[in-house]
Amino acid sequence: MSPKRFPMEFAVILLVYVLCVVVSSVYMSSMPDGVAKIALALLPVIPMIAMAVSIIRRLNAMDEMGRKIQLEALAVAFVCTALTTFSYGFLETAGFPRMSAFMVWPIMGGVWCVATIIGSRRYQ
Repeated sequence: MSPKRFPMEFAVILLVYVLCVVVSSVYMSSMPDGVAKIALALLPVIPMIAMAVSIIRRLNAMDEMGRKIQLEALAVAFVCTALTTFSYGFLETAGFPRMSAFMVWPIMGGVWCVATIIGSRRYQ
């Protein structure tokens, strides 16, 4: 996959994801319990799968240096996310509000982006 094509593809997938989240959120409360409600709740997972496929295709198209940078960035993101969520779990025992599992991906994705930028600059 072309490095120029990936950002556009990712942006389109992200837009579809946001639309699915909105549709799911708007119609969820008015639906009766059952299979249709479960399917609607899982609707945003479809573009998430497309996003994962797109990222994996981009990684496979990278040269060895690009893959090294991404591996290091993902390792940093994994460790930082694990430390953050684990530490917050202890804070919850001290009375902090419960953290939603929805926070894991934004933390991991944010750290991954920052670590990728730092790693890319380090090897320039």
